[in-house]
Amino acid sequence: MTIAAEAHDLVKIYGRGDTAVRALDGASVAIPAGTFTAVMGPSGSGKSTLMHALAGLDTVDGGRVLLGGTDLTALDERRRTLLRRERLGFVFQSFNLVPALTAAENISLPLTLAGRAADRDWVDRLVGTLGLAGRLHHRPAELSGGQQQRVAVARALVARPEIVFADEPTGNLDSRSGDALLAFLRHAAHDLGQTIVMVTHDPRAAAFADRVVFLADGRVVDELDDPSADAVLARMARLDAPAGSGR
Repeated sequence: MTIAAEAHDLVKIYGRGDTAVRALDGASVAIPAGTFTAVMGPSGSGKSTLMHALAGLDTVDGGRVLLGGTDLTALDERRRTLLRRERLGFVFQSFNLVPALTAAENISLPLTLAGRAADRDWVDRLVGTLGLAGRLHHRPAELSGGQQQRVAVARALVARPEIVFADEPTGNLDSRSGDALLAFLRHAAHDLGQTIVMVTHDPRAAAFADRVVFLADGRVVDELDDPSADAVLARMARLDAPAGSGR
């Protein structure tokens, strides 16, 4: 099994002295290539911090992050920025599309910034699979929320990144649009060979993944393969239960 990214004993501390918060406290995880992994945990568990560390969006105070053979913790900010642009894709809850650009221009933006030519067959496949063929000349304000998020997903995949990181990608979508997006992410992993890492608080969303990684108090404390929404909800209930409650 090829490992796309891995974290070893990550520590991230915010603040100093009595007000210091250990957002990550020895977190370790491996992300297999070509899989869809969901990251979950109670509020304040460190799940978003872990994703930001794996994606090189934030530095850590201890431990190592490896993307393929590259140690992200050894890179300066300039080299991390180049790595993110060339090797990673991102999907955020807020879509983050450029209002003045059409859907087609937003999709191609990573290639434009990198000075790379588009693989037209790949772009056409993404556009067709995501049902965007009739919307390519529309600007974001002329698209529904679901359509905007599908444009954001196409943008994240257009450069064939090693990993796509998705942070609560369905948070601003209705259930039908959200399920369609999650089904596509699962398709991207299983049929297109894409590696997906998604942070979510929603057990229904996590059930689309191949595996769920659970965090608590800044550490990876559990994993669940082939999850169902009920199984994820039960694991989360145990993590949320007060110490000594017997749950």
